[in-house]
Amino acid sequence: MSAPLRLGIAGLGTVGTGVVKIVQKHVDLLAARSGRPIAITAVSARDRMKNRDADLSGYAWETDAMALATRGDVDVYVELIGGESGIARDSIEAALRAGKDVVTANKALLAVHGQELAALAESLGRVIRFEAAVAGGIPVIKTMTESLAGNGINRVMGVMNGTCNYILTRMESAGLPYETVFEEARQLGYLEADPTLDVGGIDASHKLAILSSIAFGTKVDFNGVEIEGIERVSIDDIRRAADMGYKIKLLGVAQMTARGLEQRMSPCLVPADSPLGQLQGGTNMVVVEGDSVGQIVLRGAGAGEGPTASAVMSDIVEVARGVRLPVFGQPASTLRDAQPARTAVPAAYYMRMELQDKPGALAKVAAVLGDSGISIDRMRQYGHADDDRVPVLIVTHKTTPDAIDHAIEALPRTGVLTGEPVELRIEEV
Repeated sequence: MSAPLRLGIAGLGTVGTGVVKIVQKHVDLLAARSGRPIAITAVSARDRMKNRDADLSGYAWETDAMALATRGDVDVYVELIGGESGIARDSIEAALRAGKDVVTANKALLAVHGQELAALAESLGRVIRFEAAVAGGIPVIKTMTESLAGNGINRVMGVMNGTCNYILTRMESAGLPYETVFEEARQLGYLEADPTLDVGGIDASHKLAILSSIAFGTKVDFNGVEIEGIERVSIDDIRRAADMGYKIKLLGVAQMTARGLEQRMSPCLVPADSPLGQLQGGTNMVVVEGDSVGQIVLRGAGAGEGPTASAVMSDIVEVARGVRLPVFGQPASTLRDAQPARTAVPAAYYMRMELQDKPGALAKVAAVLGDSGISIDRMRQYGHADDDRVPVLIVTHKTTPDAIDHAIEALPRTGVLTGEPVELRIEEV
């Protein structure tokens, strides 16, 4: 059997510890499937004394990830530190220049600096693998770069942040307001240290930008993603969407059009009986539409020690087997600049507003919608609030985002609204 593939693991948090456990648990299985043994030679983390529920006594210890990245007894540098720059980026570059291959779960780094890192790796004859960076245990990167390599991709969409999906489904099942479930998620440890990375849609947008690059052969363009989080989704929105047969999801959508690359991450309504509508809790789902294969749906755990470590190990095994692929599925030099484009695809929209309880209020709203070129498909008026505010729900026929923007800007000028109107796109899936 060939010489062992030697790993240096930087970052011993939940995922790093999970990788250690898999390597220790499946010594024979990994060797059989890889054609060579896989062994950890050194690790790195800030706190050596922390209890990590794993035996690390047999490994060399580096307090400096840069030192680990350049050790002579490391073949693959496994970066699990996180962060879009700083030591994570510096150590990966050092590892590549030192002749190491790299496996990472760092979505933020790849979304912001992926093009430069891919070009560097390929110029040096090294590989960067990152299955764990998108959707945890779901093998979406390998599916798109390998299994669907013969397809032109029409659209990629999905629920890519388990925390947001947990919050939205928990609000519905328990009938709780956003603020209550947000605090519950925080207490359970589901939120990032900066919660806006989750609920603000940033984490999921990092993942969408990576998938867009693979799908459409473009340079990663995180700045081109239109981002809206779930903060303004209310329990009333969730209940009323359910009344009409919809669920609200933080949905990422990417597609190439004649106008350019559309990338958007926002709360949308999806049919309750669709695969995305049925997605519960912290689970992730990615839907890929290819010109030959049609639509395929990938569903699974999007985070956690086991699923994410499993994805990291899949990359390590591929390197051990000698698989050498360009970072984003085709050479970095062939990736073209993405022309960002706002979606112009018409869609139905959900609109919620509260009106003053006085004659003619609804007529003024209808007039604004008509002036904006929007026709009403359905409308519901709910019971009065305590202060004579009238909740009104409107579902439009298909219209353009520009028309919706025009209406949302004009509605407050009618003088009949109390508070800001809310609009959510209804996505066909």
